[in-house]
Amino acid sequence: MNKHLFIGFVSLLFIFTSCKTKEKASQLSYMQNIEEIATQATINSAYSTLQPADQLVILVTAKDMDVVRPFNQNYSSGEITQTSIASSNAPTQGQTTLAGPTYGIDSNGIIDFPVLGRLQTTGKTLVQFQDELRSKLTMYIKNPTVNIRISNYKITVLGEVARPGQYIIADGQTTLLSALGLAGDLTMYGKREDILVVRNENGIIAKERINMLQADFINSPYYHLQQGDVIYVTPNNTKEKASRLDPNMPIYISVAGIIVTILAVVFKK
Repeated sequence: MNKHLFIGFVSLLFIFTSCKTKEKASQLSYMQNIEEIATQATINSAYSTLQPADQLVILVTAKDMDVVRPFNQNYSSGEITQTSIASSNAPTQGQTTLAGPTYGIDSNGIIDFPVLGRLQTTGKTLVQFQDELRSKLTMYIKNPTVNIRISNYKITVLGEVARPGQYIIADGQTTLLSALGLAGDLTMYGKREDILVVRNENGIIAKERINMLQADFINSPYYHLQQGDVIYVTPNNTKEKASRLDPNMPIYISVAGIIVTILAVVFKK
């Protein structure tokens, strides 16, 4: 064995390990082509409209609470008046609690509502369905108020957070800060200046990158989350560099060291 062959062998070994680490690094960040995806044409709406399996909490109120009792299943007028109903633009989850009868949307997009019967929700946003229900109730109630929340409201948090996953928001409304809090906050490897929120708006995938180092991010329309929003915390450069270190690298180095030692002994002979 000659010196040139030895050098060539060692070079091939390091090229092989280098390729493996680069490949792993390229797989670190999710949704690397999100900029292109966000500009694609309209797709089927997933979360902007009410969907089968959504659980709707619907509470009907009016000046005369006895009149609305038939529309609230087994809820008594006393229970209804004690219920705290907050506006949809309340700043915290605790202020948006709504108690009331729950109706599951079946596979055909229908709920079975007292007195009014079977109501179709397919293709309707929560606000549209709420307005439609209020209009139908005016036949029986003077100036009714209809409050609806999705009790199984879900958001997903991915990337550099302590507990990535899907979360159900019982109150049906949350903010970016609250969602990150549920996920255990960002890890030391998360980019505070690059929080991606992906949203389905009327069938079109939209996205926004939030810089949490700037206080005005709370004015973003993506600060208050919507049903089905996905939050992705981008890894920082430190995490990227760490990902380039193949976990098997110590093994490769050990093997290379053994081979170099054997070849050195051979050369001496």
